[in-house]
Amino acid sequence: MKTFLGLPALQSLRLGGAGASTTDALSGALGLADRYGRRATDLRLSLTDKCNLRCTYCMPAGGLEWLSRQQLMSASEIARLVRIGVEQLGIRELRLTGGEPLVRPDLVEIVGTIRTNHPKLPISLTTNGLGLDKKARALKDAGLTRINVSLDSLHRDTFAQLTRRPLLDRVLAGIEEAGRVGLEPVKVNSVLMRGINDGEASRLLDWALTNGFELRFIEQMPLDADHSWTREDMITAAEIRGLLERDFVLTPDPGRRDGAPAERWKVRRRQSDGTADGRIAGSVGIIASVTEPFCADCRRTRVTAEGRVRSCLFSHEESDLLQLLRSGADDAAVAWRWQEAMWGKPKAHGMDHTGLDAPEYVQPQRTMSAIGG
Repeated sequence: MKTFLGLPALQSLRLGGAGASTTDALSGALGLADRYGRRATDLRLSLTDKCNLRCTYCMPAGGLEWLSRQQLMSASEIARLVRIGVEQLGIRELRLTGGEPLVRPDLVEIVGTIRTNHPKLPISLTTNGLGLDKKARALKDAGLTRINVSLDSLHRDTFAQLTRRPLLDRVLAGIEEAGRVGLEPVKVNSVLMRGINDGEASRLLDWALTNGFELRFIEQMPLDADHSWTREDMITAAEIRGLLERDFVLTPDPGRRDGAPAERWKVRRRQSDGTADGRIAGSVGIIASVTEPFCADCRRTRVTAEGRVRSCLFSHEESDLLQLLRSGADDAAVAWRWQEAMWGKPKAHGMDHTGLDAPEYVQPQRTMSAIGG
């Protein structure tokens, strides 16, 4: 395959003794490219593997063995990685994830430092919302752009069943406060589980439209700690659309998807006679990683809380950047290892393959909380 330069060519120039300025310029031109012509510009960076919920599709009831503080990237190491990504590798958007990033005591400091270094960089945060009501204002003032909150049910008992914690009111308070301080658009992520909360699809969308939030339904992915995910139990994107169309009329959003994981739909409420209300009530997104994958246009690169690059959410391989940071390596060496990791990005995750001759999909050992969403 033809690329404008290609990683092997850049490797040859490095081995040939190219000067630092030449190497940096070539690294910047290549960015985080892979062998299939994609280039990662969206960084998902995890701040911690810890979480204060125990969602059934992610963690066991007793939690997991957490990383030690020494194993986690420090605030200064995080800031340096982001700077390398933005200044040398073409990162144009940052999402801070976990685990649960709000449990990290220096979160506001991290956001503030990144904002100072990169005044125009969009910085978002994915959270379960616990404690957000107390930190939303400080995060907004520090420079956070917007927020994504996970919420799978508006029913207290169902929420407690899914998360193993009776804390729905605290999550709702966090979402409300995020909107109040201007962390907009407030996006809400929901996973539907068969026989548990799949009857709430329309209620969740109605609630989001009424309150001005943007709802995203996400297919349950095989990243649970118990490895109990099955394709048969998963609520597919097609099923989600069917559930919503009982009460709403969905039409494809004409705007460009532009690498976004969610396919967006314009929403009109369905009237009593079955026809669509003339007014667009808002939009809804559906992220169909399993049944309608978007690997061909994936623009994400992930760094775990201990500083390891994952070229794909479902990858079995990682490249250690933190070891380089702590060994005294310069920015060019860190950037180069990052590029090497992304050059090896697989063409696709393989879950969409069907038939007897299809390669078998093997679930990664690490869970979503340990990887960073």
